[in-house]
Amino acid sequence: MMDFSRKRNFTWLAALLFCVGCAASKDRHPLEVKNVLFIVADDLNCSLGCYGDPNAVTPHLDQLAKSGVRFEQAHCQYPLCGPSRTSFLTGLYPGQSGVRDNRVMLRDALPEVTTLPQLFRQHGYDVVRVGKLFHYDNPGEIGTSGQDDNPSWDETYNPVGRDKREEHQIHSLVEGKFGGTLSWLESFGDDEEYTDGKVAQIASRKLVEFAREDRPFFLAVGFFRPHTPFVAPSKYFDLHPLSEIEVPNKEEEAWERLPLPAQKSVRSRPSQLNVPLDTAKALIQAYRASVSFVDAQVGRVMKTLEKTGLAENTMVIFLSDHGYHLGEHGHWQKQTLFEDATRVPLIVRSGNEHPLEWNSDRPVELVDIYPTVAAWAGIPNDPSLPGIALFEQPDSSSKQRTGAYSVWRKGVSLRTENHRITRWGQSGSLGWELYDHTTDSLELLNVAASKNVGPLFDSLSQMLNHVDSLNQVAPIAAGRVNHSAKPLPRTKPLVKAANTHWK
Repeated sequence: MMDFSRKRNFTWLAALLFCVGCAASKDRHPLEVKNVLFIVADDLNCSLGCYGDPNAVTPHLDQLAKSGVRFEQAHCQYPLCGPSRTSFLTGLYPGQSGVRDNRVMLRDALPEVTTLPQLFRQHGYDVVRVGKLFHYDNPGEIGTSGQDDNPSWDETYNPVGRDKREEHQIHSLVEGKFGGTLSWLESFGDDEEYTDGKVAQIASRKLVEFAREDRPFFLAVGFFRPHTPFVAPSKYFDLHPLSEIEVPNKEEEAWERLPLPAQKSVRSRPSQLNVPLDTAKALIQAYRASVSFVDAQVGRVMKTLEKTGLAENTMVIFLSDHGYHLGEHGHWQKQTLFEDATRVPLIVRSGNEHPLEWNSDRPVELVDIYPTVAAWAGIPNDPSLPGIALFEQPDSSSKQRTGAYSVWRKGVSLRTENHRITRWGQSGSLGWELYDHTTDSLELLNVAASKNVGPLFDSLSQMLNHVDSLNQVAPIAAGRVNHSAKPLPRTKPLVKAANTHWK
């Protein structure tokens, strides 16, 4: 439970952000349209300077965090690309949507759902996608629409760069495999030659168009890195000298205390077990280089947002679809219920007029993004959606977040402020995990069976079971504002966005 000081701070934050919204519309028409820049990275963990990583070189994301709100404990609802993206783009938990696999198409599972971008489209916004938002096989479907959702967008752009064309040069732990296994390449050339460089280039061009034509917009920008293969120009590798790369220590971990499904989740890929030290260093260097490369592309888009004068009236959301292991627990990539796989960066900036530097350490979920963005723009959405608008002042009648909920196969997990509890199988038939983050931030010692945690375990397990039961049934409207997969007729916004000019 949040202590009084944290409640007070959060109340202050909510009130201040409300004032920011009021101030932003001061001396303007009260019904002015607000824009949205929605940026998603692929497979990005919290290896960022603004999240306290001393080895990160991420100046642009660090700057974004300084002018916005950085959520320290944001967690995905499913540590796999497709289900996670479906979840935060519909505002539904995986158990509600039925999407728990990369092969499930959104409209096959939810033919009448209204996605977040579709909601803005229905309210007269120009809604544009550049790059990867819904699931794509990466890199297999780069340059295509992947498993995209047509009703969500007015325009889509699917660039392809040299990283796709140079796949034959990529190093891989499994020959000929690049996306589902560990693979990397230090390449050359300018940023604009790469797929993500082209994503940033197109996104910047669209911002210029929106500014010149005075059009309200929801611009979704999806980067493909740092998902494997870790490919970036050599200048980003130079930022992370191989001699300075540290590999996670093989900490003493009580494996005998882990339930079998938890053990299997970190031992599921034989080619990635016991990776040689030199290879591990090369992989971590390539991952960090890819992160720095993405950071530079975010910086390019943000620079254009500022130059066009749109930043003042545009909410910027930056997130990743899930976290990523880089050797922690002896595991690489995602698909576990450890902190490394569920925790994600989440940064929200609500305009330029009153920049805020604030860090929130309360647990939040990616399903909270849908109601947060809609509420900020003044667009009504289905109140039965499970997410909580992050900047609304909590009161006795509002939904309260007890912890961040995540699912992986037969496991469900709840991350509270100080603990993580994980249940495997119905009623815990396959085992339990409990970690005390005040003394075990790396989640190395499962204390679920310890005699001295009985009352704590009982309380947290009841909390998890309750949350899990609620998250298995979709709301009556399943995220719909209307009962058709077809978009509502487009309507003109009540007022155009504020006058902006290219500078």
